[in-house]
Amino acid sequence: MLADTVHGLRLTATNAAARAAGAQVGAMLTDARALCPQLKVAPGDPAGDLAFLERLALWARRWGPWAALDPPDGLLVDTTGVAHLFGGEAGLLEDAARSLAARGLSVRLALAPTAGAAWALSHYGPEQAIWHAGDSFDDLPIAALRLDPAVQLVLRRLGLKRIGQLSGVARDALARRFRTVRAPAANPLVRLDQLLGRVPEPLLPVQGKPVPLAQRRLAEPIRHRSLLDRVVEDLAADLVRSLEAQGLGARRLELGLWKVDGEVLVRKLELAEASRDGAHLVRLFAARLDDIDAGFGIELARLSAPWCEPRALSQRDFETAAEAHGTSLAACIDRLSVRLGAEAVRRPELHASHWPERAQRWLAPLEPARERQESLVFHARPLKLLDRAEPIAVIHTHPDGLPRRFRWRGNLHDVLRAEGPERIAPEWWRERGAARLRDYYRVEDGQGRRYWIYRQGIAGDGRGDTPDWFLQGLYA
Repeated sequence: MLADTVHGLRLTATNAAARAAGAQVGAMLTDARALCPQLKVAPGDPAGDLAFLERLALWARRWGPWAALDPPDGLLVDTTGVAHLFGGEAGLLEDAARSLAARGLSVRLALAPTAGAAWALSHYGPEQAIWHAGDSFDDLPIAALRLDPAVQLVLRRLGLKRIGQLSGVARDALARRFRTVRAPAANPLVRLDQLLGRVPEPLLPVQGKPVPLAQRRLAEPIRHRSLLDRVVEDLAADLVRSLEAQGLGARRLELGLWKVDGEVLVRKLELAEASRDGAHLVRLFAARLDDIDAGFGIELARLSAPWCEPRALSQRDFETAAEAHGTSLAACIDRLSVRLGAEAVRRPELHASHWPERAQRWLAPLEPARERQESLVFHARPLKLLDRAEPIAVIHTHPDGLPRRFRWRGNLHDVLRAEGPERIAPEWWRERGAARLRDYYRVEDGQGRRYWIYRQGIAGDGRGDTPDWFLQGLYA
């Protein structure tokens, strides 16, 4: 494949036969034909290659939840926790090789804990490589660090041709040599740390469908918070217009900030209800930008909404419109979630279960009920239930009789009145065969305090030793 450069036609891709004849990627066409007169060439199609790579990335999600591009001809797939579905790591690689070969593709595969390690092994290791604990990258060439050609040339002139030779050079010396270089591809220390997993390497997965987004490529890098807030405000306004045009509201938002040194900062938000209120979105992100370190500056900002839901147009000129559609409540929930955490704002939902601790579930504040609940007829239940039933010691007239005295939290209580039992059988479809039934009693002590206690099991039921007693609730 050919590309037209300022210096003339160059080879951008070669097959095995061309490489065997001496044609190498990056060589001038005239030089390549001097070595291989019978060389056949065709013009390259970078846009078509990129489109094909994107489609392949979506198809490659059969081996993981997401895949990212590694131009010009690579893919990075997150396979965390997936290998056992293919019989192990070797089985996963074998399935990938077989499936890709069926599509007419020649591939080199590697499985490693970091993107940098997988790239190094796939380009400079065996055709199917798996990293194991204790393996070393010392014998791989410097090019396995994904460095720019100019940086590789500098390191070779210094006598550093293998990754292992970097360990023989003081880190401070390399840091001084590349102290003004921030781009990862031009800094061997950054690439080495990414290879070994010492620093994270942000990757952008390929989305299966176009998502509403707004982007700003800044003329000058910004470092101050006031300017960043203005950029976020402009992005939110652009995104709201895109959402309105499609009749959608955002449930999840992702703000990506590209720094001059190549690092990508990502901040995410999930909303209680689909929204396209720009001012509300800006207020939420304001609480997530306090820890941003702009470094030498931010040169690109992107705001996207990967999760959207249909939202009808509403009249925004009246405050009653917001109340009618519940946006005021949603805005309050979003603010509480950002301040307290997403798991701190929940609402209870009744659940069809006779067991008290299973009679309710917790849902997101505005999430609809999961199932229609049938009414259950209960005896008088206490208003206050303990988070977990606490064991008590009980004295009774006989094993199946009413309790006469019990000790709870170190205090002894004489039972003056008792009522029961209310028998609740175990949920056989959830419990094991040894689960025991419960007999609940409502009791009152000498000070007029009322308790809800139960005996777990019956003497001689064949499902355990002597029945245990527990206190589960208090009456007002």
